[in-house]
Amino acid sequence: MRLRIDLHVHTIHSGDSVVTLGEALDWCRRRGLDGFAVTDHDTVEGLSEIPDVDDCVVIPGVEVSARGGHILALGVEEPIPKGLSIAETVDLIAEQGAVSIIAHPYAPLKSWVDADELDGIPLDAVEVANSTQIPYRWILKRNRELARRLGLPETGGSDAHAPWVIGLAYTLIEAEERSLDAILKAIKQGRTQAAGRGLKPLERLRLLLR
Repeated sequence: MRLRIDLHVHTIHSGDSVVTLGEALDWCRRRGLDGFAVTDHDTVEGLSEIPDVDDCVVIPGVEVSARGGHILALGVEEPIPKGLSIAETVDLIAEQGAVSIIAHPYAPLKSWVDADELDGIPLDAVEVANSTQIPYRWILKRNRELARRLGLPETGGSDAHAPWVIGLAYTLIEAEERSLDAILKAIKQGRTQAAGRGLKPLERLRLLLR
């Protein structure tokens, strides 16, 4: 089955986000998503609050601030230390059986990776669509080129720090069923496609003024 999952959502546990889990679930339903990933900055504090609901798969995750880039770790149970190299970070994620995705690799003010440093690192995917990246289409192209160079599948996520941003960008996932394990398995196997859009100018202004 084809699922629509926003793989990059921040909650109030990130510190710079105003999204509560309840609001994230509400917007998951409003956008017609099948689920979303909680990826707070360098903390898994909010994961214990994830409710058991039938209509929206909530993926436990974290956005890890590694040296040289940010890594989305999906399916984690334990925290991943920040400040390690990308390779060390990916290894720790793999030890938990989780999925590692290089986040917004070419997004100014967020991160700008050295592509040569990624060679040989066993990442699972590249986030090519991120609603906050600007200019959206140019960076989308750069990110997609990186994914092709590395031979990795692509993903998309909103990088939401406000509820209404959730689901603007997302990942189409061909999964065997609508479950956490099936979704993570499909990402690792490359059955993904980035979709959605970036923030419009007035939406960016609204976000700045929130």
